[in-house]
Amino acid sequence: MATNELTDPVDPADPADPADPVKPPSTTSTAATSPPAAEPEAPRQRGLLLLLLVANSAMMAVYMGVGSVLLPTQIAAIAPDDKVAVLGLIGGISAIFATAFNPVAGALSDRSGRRNPWILGGALGALLALGLLGSVSTALLVGIGWCLVQATMNTYQAAVTAIVPDRIPAARRGTASALVGLGLPIGGTVGVLVASQTSTHLRTGYLVFGTIVAGAALLLSVFCRDTPRAGAVAAPRPPKGAQLAAFLSALANHDFRWAFIGRALMVLGYFSVVGYQLYILDDHIALPAGLAPPAAMAILTPVSMAAVALSTVVGGLLSDRWNRRKVFVGVSAALAGLVMVVPVVSPTWTGMLVFSALNGLAFGCFMAVDTALVTLVLPRAEDAARDMGVLNIANAGPQIIAPFVASAIVTALGGYTPLFLAGGALSLIGALAILPIRSVR
Repeated sequence: MATNELTDPVDPADPADPADPVKPPSTTSTAATSPPAAEPEAPRQRGLLLLLLVANSAMMAVYMGVGSVLLPTQIAAIAPDDKVAVLGLIGGISAIFATAFNPVAGALSDRSGRRNPWILGGALGALLALGLLGSVSTALLVGIGWCLVQATMNTYQAAVTAIVPDRIPAARRGTASALVGLGLPIGGTVGVLVASQTSTHLRTGYLVFGTIVAGAALLLSVFCRDTPRAGAVAAPRPPKGAQLAAFLSALANHDFRWAFIGRALMVLGYFSVVGYQLYILDDHIALPAGLAPPAAMAILTPVSMAAVALSTVVGGLLSDRWNRRKVFVGVSAALAGLVMVVPVVSPTWTGMLVFSALNGLAFGCFMAVDTALVTLVLPRAEDAARDMGVLNIANAGPQIIAPFVASAIVTALGGYTPLFLAGGALSLIGALAILPIRSVR
């Protein structure tokens, strides 16, 4: 971290200078050097972090429970002979919706100066979309339903993600990101456990997840009221060409660009494998007698998520204490790449348990500290949600590619071993992409 200022997430190595060619002239204003919001009082901040933890847990419950269990189960029932290809096609197309809606919703919430309407609207839309998904029985309609879920959930996610750079002091970003990041192990575990129990009653399962995210959004909206950001609505609307240039201007920033690349490679490697975990357990791993793949997921996920929780908290706290981000991000990405070898060497239940624990340690630390790192290289404080939405392209974008690539590898190369090796290589390259970042240690 390159600054000790507590209220301004803009890196001093990259000031918001009207003469800076990285910054589009149409979005330059005197507000660029002002903090996005006053530093929150301690009691308010503690309540905010708890609400954000609930909101992120609900989001991860949907992504993990539906994406890892209910959706593959539904597709396997509809197209048992082509499940790998169909899941890849639906996953890839739906990720396009995620990639588009996340930054667009973030930019709109920036312009409106409010987060709660987007959080609540996205969650209620997700409830309706999940209800639709649970009522259909063809691959086409499943694909449409999952695209709608991705669109609405990414609207919700964009606004929730922006609250940390909006309201949390820069010196506490690692700790805050770690605490909020516990949404992955908590939500992921709850999501997979709920999904494994409702995998034979898909409509009920989908409605339960819709209710979870809607309830979390309602809590956050009621107990964490919006404080409109000064000048957000009054800002003049630039021409459309300038709007597009402004939208992607963050990628012209050296450090933000490399953070984007590292995140994209890590996510691509991770989801190339995790997206097919139910099928891996069914077709690649020798499970103990009587243990079905959904039940195996219900065991593996708590193991992985416990490891994620541990490394999220430890990594976030230590990165703050030592004022270091890059070493935690780089080492955890490298570990994520190396552990992909475990199921290759040992395609057994024990091997999967070891893999899940080590992969959880790596992924939890990476996501917690990388999120803190990214908030410290945001080019402009008042465009936090927009730029975090651009970063979230690095989360959603690789998921467009991952299902197509993964299904092609499994089909063309004859199994899941090449898939593990490809996923590991991508994560290792992602670790190297962290090195060029200059303004954050």
